[in-house]
Amino acid sequence: MTERKKFKVTYSTLASPDPLLHQYYEEAVEQAKADFGKTYPMFINGQEVYTDKTFEKRSPVNLDWLMGHFQKGTQEHVDAAVAAARAAFPAWSARPWQERVAILRQAADLMSDRLFEMGANMSLEIGKNRLEALGDVEETADLFRYNCDAIEKNNNFNFPLLSESDKHHNRSMLKPYGVWVVISPFNFPGALAGGPTSAALVAGNTVVLKPATDTPLTAWFITQCLRDAGIPDGVFNFLTGGGSVVGQGLIDHPGVDGITFTGSYDVGMHIIRSFANGRYPRPVIAEMGGKNPTIISRKADLDKAATGVMRSAFGLQGQKCSACSRVYVHHSVKEQFMDKLLANTGQINVGDPTIKENWMGPVANKGAFEDYKRFVADLHANGDVVFGGEVLEVGNGYYVAPTIVDNLPLTHDLWKTEMFLPIVTVAGYEELDEAMALANDVDYGLTAGFFSEDKAETEWFLNRIEAGVVYVNRASGATTGAWPGYQSFGGWKGSGSTGKAAGSFYYVQQYMHEQSQTVVD
Repeated sequence: MTERKKFKVTYSTLASPDPLLHQYYEEAVEQAKADFGKTYPMFINGQEVYTDKTFEKRSPVNLDWLMGHFQKGTQEHVDAAVAAARAAFPAWSARPWQERVAILRQAADLMSDRLFEMGANMSLEIGKNRLEALGDVEETADLFRYNCDAIEKNNNFNFPLLSESDKHHNRSMLKPYGVWVVISPFNFPGALAGGPTSAALVAGNTVVLKPATDTPLTAWFITQCLRDAGIPDGVFNFLTGGGSVVGQGLIDHPGVDGITFTGSYDVGMHIIRSFANGRYPRPVIAEMGGKNPTIISRKADLDKAATGVMRSAFGLQGQKCSACSRVYVHHSVKEQFMDKLLANTGQINVGDPTIKENWMGPVANKGAFEDYKRFVADLHANGDVVFGGEVLEVGNGYYVAPTIVDNLPLTHDLWKTEMFLPIVTVAGYEELDEAMALANDVDYGLTAGFFSEDKAETEWFLNRIEAGVVYVNRASGATTGAWPGYQSFGGWKGSGSTGKAAGSFYYVQQYMHEQSQTVVD
């Protein structure tokens, strides 16, 4: 077989003029369609596991497309996976960290090698356009590598402390907790499953991964990469099934030592409260969404601002926790900004995301589709829907229009409710302090954007905004597009539970606890 050319797509570029990239992707789409209808297992203690009951995964791109049958896990499978992870923990945690790193780096390389297979299936599974999907796969691989880098650069977080004399030897060491659960969301089914999984594993924990029921196939591909890289039996386990049975079963399990959850605020807070009922405190790393603002100064480059807002509001159909969902623009430039935003949005093609010309695909599922209809009915009644605000008859899938809303009263609750859909509300302001007060007046604090060509205004923004990830003058995404090692990603307030961000200096340490060691000769 001829070796393929290597590609790397990131969220800051999301572009590739090379026709080979598109050829490889389109070939992978055809193969993915040929694989429709297969039955996929769970993975427990190194074995493929099948159950008596399965659930269907249909593509939101076309509801006639049955992508596969997945296992409907039970409490018995939860117990088996946790038991396997507990049994595997002593040997895995005692293994030299260099060997753990080597296995995870091999898994990352396999993801990069399988970029097009994984990306094409992700597009079909959740509706990402080709470049967003390929970016998600490569981000997953880079998160594996970044977490390995953190262990390597810090000698597995094993450092000497001060000593009273030559006879005293004092050290600080970080050690893994034990069994770690990862409950991942549908919107970044690679990065937000693989990122925490790799951090937990490289730190020496064993893992049980439970993906969203909308995206089990991407998690299966991650499972295959870990298996093929030589992960020992029981060290990594993969369960599928409903949140009320498998998800809650893992949360309630006394054999679980830590958990990472990415999803809604309500579910995240439920997990934090439930997990606190154990015998002693256990770590919960929860990333719980956002209601992300962009402030546009009268000194802004409006072309940058309109492009950045459009890309962040409507990329992945607004289903990013970092999506720009509200904009505050100075009255003096509001009309010009709106004209540019409307023109940019009018260029968006909505349809099958595996087709090159389509930038927006469908929303994830029927629930999101119904939410969109409910939200836009409210917005039509209470504001001015100046673009979109309708479902689209472009195929047998969950297609909706990108939607821009003006003149919505600032007291309306949709200024503070995370809609997780391609809907952005816009308001004018007179003073920057007024805009900042509005931007910060929400329970969330994940991402935020600012556009101004004035350096003093930029400093003002950076010193006052209440968010964990902030961008200034970023046309490639006003509030979106973090990449491991380039931007850390984590939220404040109701957007995150730990104050530590992924893809930066402090993430992997959350999967370990400290031990101080003193040895006297």
